[in-house]
Amino acid sequence: MGLNYRKLAVLGIITLLTACTGIPSTVQPVGQFDLNKYLGQWYEVARLDHSFERGLDNVSAFYSSNEDGTVKVVNRGWDNEENEWSEAEGKAKFVSTPDIAHLKVSFFGPFYGSYVVYYLEDDYSVALVSGYNLDYFWLLSRSPTLPQGALERYIQIADSAGFDTDSLIFPNQDKAQLTTKKAD
Repeated sequence: MGLNYRKLAVLGIITLLTACTGIPSTVQPVGQFDLNKYLGQWYEVARLDHSFERGLDNVSAFYSSNEDGTVKVVNRGWDNEENEWSEAEGKAKFVSTPDIAHLKVSFFGPFYGSYVVYYLEDDYSVALVSGYNLDYFWLLSRSPTLPQGALERYIQIADSAGFDTDSLIFPNQDKAQLTTKKAD
């Protein structure tokens, strides 16, 4: 009995794509999520390091509704090395239902990554977001900065969930007013 490498490759790809839209065991997506309240401008207060954001400051995300029910995602940041704005546009879809804050986001065609809002202030002013594993973390706020006490509280929540908070990057937001995007 020989292995069917084609079937094995397909199974591997399916497993990889499914894993990328999974949820870390230490977090649970917010329930009773209201996408309309979540839409709009967010500023990145802290993140874990990744090549796609390396060297960026003044990072923001703008979320808006697409006609097909997906969410338009525009991420923007100031590239300090290139001395220019860097922008990426993608789309997000809910993994299960729109009241569960677990989405999958794509910036590259059919490839999706997990976007899990696992902590959200009642007024939708601050969100803690995870990827499919604990290597991906973002602290987002409706304002470019947070008071020190609030920041420490959110970092503690992330630390309790198992994120490496000692490795957090706090992007400079000195050009934050320039990152505001208008809905199309």
